[in-house]
Amino acid sequence: MTDDRDFDSLAAVLQSYIDDHHEFLSWLGAGVEAVERGGMVMSIPYDDKLTNGRPGTDGERTPDIHGGVAATLVDTTGGLALRTELDDPLSGAIATITLNVNYLRPATGDLQATAEVVRAGSTIGVSEIIVESETPDGDREPVAIAQGAYRIFRDD
Repeated sequence: MTDDRDFDSLAAVLQSYIDDHHEFLSWLGAGVEAVERGGMVMSIPYDDKLTNGRPGTDGERTPDIHGGVAATLVDTTGGLALRTELDDPLSGAIATITLNVNYLRPATGDLQATAEVVRAGSTIGVSEIIVESETPDGDREPVAIAQGAYRIFRDD
């Protein structure tokens, strides 16, 4: 069984895997911020390449991050959070069954997702995720709330 002091090393291993083997998450700049039993925090920094270019009211481009980027962060953070409930977080596999994302407002800055495991059963797990973004005035506001159900393939 992994104890709490091993979660810092798990965060480093996950980040290394993203950087070295997961080209899409690496391209997005995904970062593992924190890992604990039953939860995880990940981030994606703002970059113009991630915006949807929605026209603003003044005709200028509004630099909102595309909702698919937030959904990717939701899915990844929710699934990886379930790994913290496994005896060996690096064993087995997690696959998304359903993902429900409710968008609250445009994301105009760095994204940060916080996932909490609702339940990790023998074959199915559920996580709740909130995504926050920096606003132009420097505050942090929720931009999406989500829930994901995942199939857990355990090696144990």
